[in-house]
Amino acid sequence: MSAAKEFSATGMALRTAGILFIFVIIFTGLLSGAYLWTKPAIEASAAEEKMRLVDEVLPRTEYDNALLDDTLALPATSELGLSEMTTLYRARRAGQPVALVFEAVAPDGYAGKVRLIMAVRADGKVAGVRVTQHKETPGLGDYVEVKKDKNKSRPWITQFLGMSLADVSDKEWKVKKDGGRIDYYAGATVTPRAVTKAVLKAVQWVDAHRDRLFADSASNTGAAK
Repeated sequence: MSAAKEFSATGMALRTAGILFIFVIIFTGLLSGAYLWTKPAIEASAAEEKMRLVDEVLPRTEYDNALLDDTLALPATSELGLSEMTTLYRARRAGQPVALVFEAVAPDGYAGKVRLIMAVRADGKVAGVRVTQHKETPGLGDYVEVKKDKNKSRPWITQFLGMSLADVSDKEWKVKKDGGRIDYYAGATVTPRAVTKAVLKAVQWVDAHRDRLFADSASNTGAAK
């Protein structure tokens, strides 16, 4: 019976390193395979989630183009409160502009930033606004979010529907406490005030850039500069 082969310290270290390397290769291959196998489902899920948000501000019946393919990469845009690059979606019907769908941020909510998704029609009217992220006080300032609003028949955020610069003066784009036309709940004014201001700034931004945003090619990332 032959004696078991003994390794030197260096040999043992190289043998261990070799074994670990093989395991790393195997598990990396397995993870890569799993990623490639699930990638289509992940992308489909992400696209569906985007469309779910878009549907809340602009019904699919109003446009006939592939919305997720008709986009512009927006740079950080101070008028929208955005400090990072985002994507703007362009809705068209029979090739004609219908609406722009994009994100905006109200930076001065009671508990910080309030993120929005909104749609503005080609004629400048607000088609819809939804709060997508916030840290407002539960049961107080969080009514800006449809799901948290107790008024299910007419959620607070729907007040902006149809508003435009042509029909509503800048002075009216405020909560009633500040002399405007937007309702608010007593004791929770900061957040609706911030959202109202953000919506106005976004509508003004669209009014200033609408033609270019609809006309620029999808590869143009500087449309809103």
